[in-house]
Amino acid sequence: MIEIRPATAEDRPAIVELVRTTDLPLEGLDEALEAAVVARRGDTLIACAALELYGDAALLRSVAVAPDHRGEGLGQKITEGALAVARQRGVRRIYLLTETADRFFPRFGFRRIARDQVEPAVRQSVEFRSVCPESAVVMVHDSGARPITVTHRP
Repeated sequence: MIEIRPATAEDRPAIVELVRTTDLPLEGLDEALEAAVVARRGDTLIACAALELYGDAALLRSVAVAPDHRGEGLGQKITEGALAVARQRGVRRIYLLTETADRFFPRFGFRRIARDQVEPAVRQSVEFRSVCPESAVVMVHDSGARPITVTHRP
């Protein structure tokens, strides 16, 4: 059975290892752990996602699934968990940067935007300033404009 729940301090080492294993940036991750979610099967952390909070805006980051658990729908479940945390925290606009998953996130209501359309506070994050290249796709979800819903794809 898979349990999806808010991350705790005890999850930090496993989150860091999973993020490292999936070649996602570690810079700024510690600051995002307070609004992170994890998926565990027994004692094993198999997926994670985190939010950097900037008032009523957030940066979705570190969405990762362990390589041997891909294809089980965990990417969708962990993203839904992170979006639920965003709703609980009163986030109205969620941004993300991606180099590889720009076709995955539209099912959650994300759409592409230009970098200069991102709120200034979010643009100050380490991911925007130095970690993600200018070529990364920028996406936004206006959760305040409509409910966060998922379009399931076969």
